[in-house]
Amino acid sequence: MPEGPELHLASLFVNRMCEGVVFTGAVEKSEVNKNPEVPFCCDAYCIKAQSRGKEVRLTLTPIKNDASSKRKIDERQSQQPMNVVFRFGMSGFFRFTSVDELPKHAHLRFYTNETPHRVLSFEDTRRFGSWQPNGSWQKNRGPCIMFEYESFRENVLSNLSDKAFDKPICEALLNQKYFNGIGNYLRAEILFRLQIPPFEKARTVLEGLELKDEDKKKVKKEISVAETTDTTAKKEIKTETPDLLSLCHTVPWEVVNLGGKGYAPAKGEYSVLQAWMRCYSVDGMNSLNDHNGRTIWFKGDPGPLVPKGAKSRRIVWKTQKGGHDYTDSKKAKRTQTDSIKKEKSDKKMGNIKVQRKKESSTKSGLKRQEKVTRISKSEPADKKKKPNEGEKRKSQKVPVKTGSNRIKGRCVKEVNKKNSTTCRKSKTKAKSQSRDTK
Repeated sequence: MPEGPELHLASLFVNRMCEGVVFTGAVEKSEVNKNPEVPFCCDAYCIKAQSRGKEVRLTLTPIKNDASSKRKIDERQSQQPMNVVFRFGMSGFFRFTSVDELPKHAHLRFYTNETPHRVLSFEDTRRFGSWQPNGSWQKNRGPCIMFEYESFRENVLSNLSDKAFDKPICEALLNQKYFNGIGNYLRAEILFRLQIPPFEKARTVLEGLELKDEDKKKVKKEISVAETTDTTAKKEIKTETPDLLSLCHTVPWEVVNLGGKGYAPAKGEYSVLQAWMRCYSVDGMNSLNDHNGRTIWFKGDPGPLVPKGAKSRRIVWKTQKGGHDYTDSKKAKRTQTDSIKKEKSDKKMGNIKVQRKKESSTKSGLKRQEKVTRISKSEPADKKKKPNEGEKRKSQKVPVKTGSNRIKGRCVKEVNKKNSTTCRKSKTKAKSQSRDTK
């Protein structure tokens, strides 16, 4: 899932590609996607992007000229700017291509006013992403870890009594109400650098941290510099003893500064981020599933709040064909080879004996059937046509059909009764004749 650094790189990509480009027409949505239509249509407008945590906001601003002011205002034309807030889900990202190279899963499209046309599209293969026209930043999300560090720190330390901090620190770091922008690989890298057990209680880890006046001054400078589009101008906060909250701010900026061009949909191996990682999916590290089923990577003692029956997992990195990058190189696709598969293979080996017994019984049955088929094949064609003796007997036993009664059994009984009565009458007549002769 894209995290804070990836969404910020996406906003930088949009600003770089759309600088000086004029867009026109209506915003087009794919028929398959269930997100709402974007009711914006304008002859000429520009696009700018801004990120905050795990959200990106596109601002569509109409361009007003002297010629357009003299014309009559069309009701269909948008006269006011519109904000469209995106949440990337599991696989969302932006691409800027020609119309002929429009990707298959481009679910929202912005067309340029030029020939040939180009398209800025929001591509989402798994369709977990969403957008909100006339939207704003979600209220249930906390301050951004990258651009609102001071308020982010205050928000966490002033709410330590919340039930969210009763959970393990690895699960609390994914709570976007307090850590807006932190994801799975960032939490592993941050905890590893401080050697904090991932299943230690979050409140015990964060108690005692304070917001120093020196940090406030540094943070204000960093926020003013971070608002620029150039990532090279960004400087990290350097403290003698970094704590958990300061690393939540500095580590994401390390990811942003890894690539020169930032977010670019180019092909290649995503080896830069993989080489930067010290803990996440690194050989020799331990891994467990947390209470939400997410994998946490760590080294050493996991902590006292380990879920019961937690199993370790191992991820093998493989290169993915096609797609997009968040830095100069391409992100590798992760395929999971779990240790659970080994247990399943052992169970299968144990069930082989049972299967062999079943197979032997079925084989014996098949042999019998083969013998019957051979005998039937060896018989001449004339014999096959002639009916068997059993069939003759069955044909003889068929009762006589009568129109009066529908049931065959009754018809047979009535015929037998009639025959018996006629025989008795004939016998009585014969006796009477014999008496007369005497």
